Amino acid sequence: MRILPIPRILRHALLLAAALAAAPAFAEKADRFKPLNVEADQPGRIDLLNQHVVFNGNVVVTKGTMTIRAGRIEVRETPDGYHSAVALGSADKPATFRQKRDGVDEWIEGEAERLEYDGKTDTVRFVTNASVRRLRGSTVADEIAGNVVAYDSIAEVFSVSGGAAATPSNPGGRVRAVLTPREGSAAAAEAEAAASAAARPALPLKPASTLGGGR
Repeated sequence: MRILPIPRILRHALLLAAALAAAPAFAEKADRFKPLNVEADQPGRIDLLNQHVVFNGNVVVTKGTMTIRAGRIEVRETPDGYHSAVALGSADKPATFRQKRDGVDEWIEGEAERLEYDGKTDTVRFVTNASVRRLRGSTVADEIAGNVVAYDSIAEVFSVSGGAAATPSNPGGRVRAVLTPREGSAAAAEAEAAASAAARPALPLKPASTLGGGR
């Protein structure tokens, strides 16, 4: 069901302030001015005194192009009117994050067992079995994985700490990053040409008419 606005915490408090909008932002800039909306399958628990709301059951938080999904999400308001959200998933069904980059057809998306969103600093921490990707359209351009990945959408900086969970493809649980050349760069053009050449079928071999160089 859709959680309707309630006094202050969802009517006023779920509108993130734009006092820091003068800082250069690379995530979708208009997102900072958008209301924070919450939907869930189950009724929320509302603590007006402490400005704390808990939602359960297929919870979806949206703010412009930003979307966070999890089985449980807690939303808090700070005394200066900013909001934070903690999204709780599991190893089998992690919490997910997705947001458009400003001015390009690119998205940042990722998942972890726990997501921590800070509306004042526009940062997201992916905690436990974290994996974050940059997509060009639907194609993965860069990917980073570890125990904790932090994404600063204003500075557009990622940081990673701790090892990732051990998997068959990564039995040592090492921090991993896969980076591709910047779109439009000479390296990107060369890589694209090499990939196109590799995809073409090989030419059949032609037998020589004579052996031994014609002797």
